[in-house]
Amino acid sequence: MPHSQTSAPRGRVRLARGASPWLLPTVATAALSLARSRRSGAAKAVAVPATALAAGMLWFFRDPEREITQGRVISPADGVVQSIMPWKDGRTRVAIFMSPLNVHVNRAPLSGTVTSVEHIPGGFVPAFNKESENNERVVWHFDTELGDIEMIQIAGAVARRIVPYIPQGTKVEQGDRIGLIRFGSRVDIYLPEGVEVDVEVGQKTVAGVTRIDRD
Repeated sequence: MPHSQTSAPRGRVRLARGASPWLLPTVATAALSLARSRRSGAAKAVAVPATALAAGMLWFFRDPEREITQGRVISPADGVVQSIMPWKDGRTRVAIFMSPLNVHVNRAPLSGTVTSVEHIPGGFVPAFNKESENNERVVWHFDTELGDIEMIQIAGAVARRIVPYIPQGTKVEQGDRIGLIRFGSRVDIYLPEGVEVDVEVGQKTVAGVTRIDRD
């Protein structure tokens, strides 16, 4: 059965849900300044940076269609593997750092049911800093064929808003869009005991495409 969110032609790019509060004012300012630039020197001076910023916002909030990889656990985020750490309870945490240039939409690492979506207030330390463990975050739990899977979206110095797309109780297919971290940051996923990691620190990941476990 095809994934409900990947039926569009490959290569098609749409804008991420949750981008409007940032994108609309920027695009409106660029459009207005461009319209007035022929008659106003001040508007012309504003038009160039405003248009560049609007173009940057469109790039930042892109949400390309993906052909979802088959596998037990796939990457929930575009970015770079920052760390792979054994946890005290036998799980392994894979931390993926998202830069402002990455796609900011996160995807379900497995098929299952969302059993919990918890927002936890905190700081906004850069995501590569150890103190980011106490940053603003959203903690997800999925009931899957591998048992409970925990995933955490962590805000950073620039990413001040996490936007969950779906509530507790939602059934998801692997690779479905589940939320957005505006302007990047970090996503952690905890692999259950006995599940081996098949990525390395420094490796680039693509949400919905890169497999992070090994058979």
